[in-house]
Amino acid sequence: MPERVVAFPVEDFPRSAVEFDERFGREQACRDYLIGLRWPGGFRCPRCGHDRAWTNLRHLMVCTGCRHQTSLTAGTVLQGTRKPLRVWFRAMWWVSTQKTGGSAKGLMRLLGLRSYQTAWAWLHKLRRAMVRPDREKLAGAVEVDDAFVGGVEEGVHGRETETKAKIVVAVELDGRRIGRTRIRHVPDFSAASLIPFVEENVEPGAEVKTDGWEGYSGLKAKGYRHRVRVIGGDPKRASRLLPNVHRVIALLKRWLLGTHQGAVSKEHLQRYLDEFTFRFNRRKSRHVGKLFYRTVQQAAASGHVPYRELLASPGQGRAQRAPRKPQPVGAG
Repeated sequence: MPERVVAFPVEDFPRSAVEFDERFGREQACRDYLIGLRWPGGFRCPRCGHDRAWTNLRHLMVCTGCRHQTSLTAGTVLQGTRKPLRVWFRAMWWVSTQKTGGSAKGLMRLLGLRSYQTAWAWLHKLRRAMVRPDREKLAGAVEVDDAFVGGVEEGVHGRETETKAKIVVAVELDGRRIGRTRIRHVPDFSAASLIPFVEENVEPGAEVKTDGWEGYSGLKAKGYRHRVRVIGGDPKRASRLLPNVHRVIALLKRWLLGTHQGAVSKEHLQRYLDEFTFRFNRRKSRHVGKLFYRTVQQAAASGHVPYRELLASPGQGRAQRAPRKPQPVGAG
């Protein structure tokens, strides 16, 4: 019989692993949850706007008004999957509720997947979904600094490097506490890379604190209150003058080394930075289930990602070979 599909209340999520197992052990329970996230106000046919539908044997939602068939997973990161939703939900619970995240090999063991490539693809799809395109910019006082991710290089000083990956980090200050962060993998530390990063992630008019590197010199002209902290030749002085952003950089490097053993390729580093940002910005969440809720919510809204696009470097169209095992950048 046709039914009006009604969404569940806002931010409805399991509070514990036991509650998760009890709630999402059946495929229909996972379908109902995903429906509630895709259509928060209740199902609406994308063709005619009707609010009643029934599910056919192919698990497609058939509108009772115009008979249009809608796939529950079309236009989400789950589009085209052959695995049951309950397996995807298990993966999202595992990824989102572990304090430090997990690796592709860990996901393989958990779900019994047969290939590293499949586990890698699932994790990268979820990492892409962790970034909301409409997320709020940082505001108030913000510390910004650039850094390297990689091992020690002999005879290399300052901002010179031959093998390390370059990143830029912004940290919002909440009084004396660290607020939200934004991190990007950049090709270099020129103004052409640093200024756009600040513009895209920090509200105009905010107070931006940086060191004296010339790449930041154009911030005042862009409408920011630029505060320069001169580091000089003492590298330890940087952590004293910009303590919050350096604390985040240290935590990032420790996370890359601890969770991923430093085995993160430059081509896909940005996705790992996105995951770290997602976790860090939600570190004070009272319930682990809320991170699961946000992961499923954003996976439902992020759009389909073809496998070939996953293999391409973020922001590039060139595909890489499917990884058989991670190629390290390091985390020194």
